[in-house]
Amino acid sequence: MSEPIMRSPLHALGLASQARPIDDSHGVWANEIPHLGYISLRGDSRDQAFVSGASKALGVPLPLDPCTLARSESVTVLWLSPDEWMIISAPGRVNALRASLEQALAGVRSQVVDNSGGYTQIFLGGTHALDVLRHVSVYDFESLQPGRVVGTTFGKSSAYAFQQGDGYRLIVRRSFADYIWRYLVRATTPYGLGIANVAPD
Repeated sequence: MSEPIMRSPLHALGLASQARPIDDSHGVWANEIPHLGYISLRGDSRDQAFVSGASKALGVPLPLDPCTLARSESVTVLWLSPDEWMIISAPGRVNALRASLEQALAGVRSQVVDNSGGYTQIFLGGTHALDVLRHVSVYDFESLQPGRVVGTTFGKSSAYAFQQGDGYRLIVRRSFADYIWRYLVRATTPYGLGIANVAPD
C-alpha cells in the first residue's frame, strides 16, 4: 500500500519547475509557497491568562491591536479578530506548536485547531505588485504598512494579505486557490509575470 502524498492546491500547474530567481525581466513575480503550517487560535484577548499563556507558547507576544502581526524566526502570528489569530509555521513544527499551546492554555477558555490542510500562501512581488493588487481588490493597499495584515476581497473570493521581505504574502483558502491564482495571472497581463523562486521563510 503506497504512502499518501501531500500535494498543494496548485500542484497541477507545475509552478516549482518554472521558478527562477527574481530579476528585472518581468514587472510582477509570484509563486505559491506550499505546505506551511496554519493553526487557528481562539480566545479572549481580555483574559491575561490566555494572552500570557499563548505568548509564552509561541515565543512571541500575541498581537492584540487590530490588523497587526507578530513574527519570530519560526512563526508568524496574524490578528484576525478580537478573539482569533492565525499562526503560520514550518510544517514540521505544527504538532509541537499545537501541543505547546494546548499545554500552556490548559484550563483557560481557548481553542487550538490545526488548519494546515485548509490554506496555502502566495508570494507576490516585483515593481508592479501594488498595481496588480489594485486590480484584484477594493482595499487601498498603499496604506498597508509592514507589520499589519488585512482580510479583504480578491475578485469574487477573499484573502489575508501582509507585507513581508521584498513583496506581499496572500493567505488563501485551499478551495479557492486555483481561482485566485488564475485571477492573479490575468491581472498581471499588462506587466508580465515571472514565476519566482522564493523560500518559505
